[in-house]
Amino acid sequence: MAKALLGHMGRTDPRLSRESLLLRRRIADLEAVVARLQRDNDDLSAALRERDLLDAHPAPESPERLLEPALH
Repeated sequence: MAKALLGHMGRTDPRLSRESLLLRRRIADLEAVVARLQRDNDDLSAALRERDLLDAHPAPESPERLLEPALH
C-alpha cells in the first residue's frame, strides 16, 4: 500500500540523493551546535554555582573598611 501511495522507488533520483546528503550534513552541523551550546551552558552553570558559593561565604572585610565605613 505504501508503494502505491508514494510511488515505486525503483531508481534513485540524483536530486533526492543530493538533498538527502545535504540534509544529513545539516543535521550533523546542528547536532554539533547543540553539543557546543550544552557544554557552554554547563560551564556557565558551574561558574554560577561557584559564584553563589563564594557569595554565601564572603571574604572578611578589610580593616580599613571596618574603621571608616562611611568613607566607602
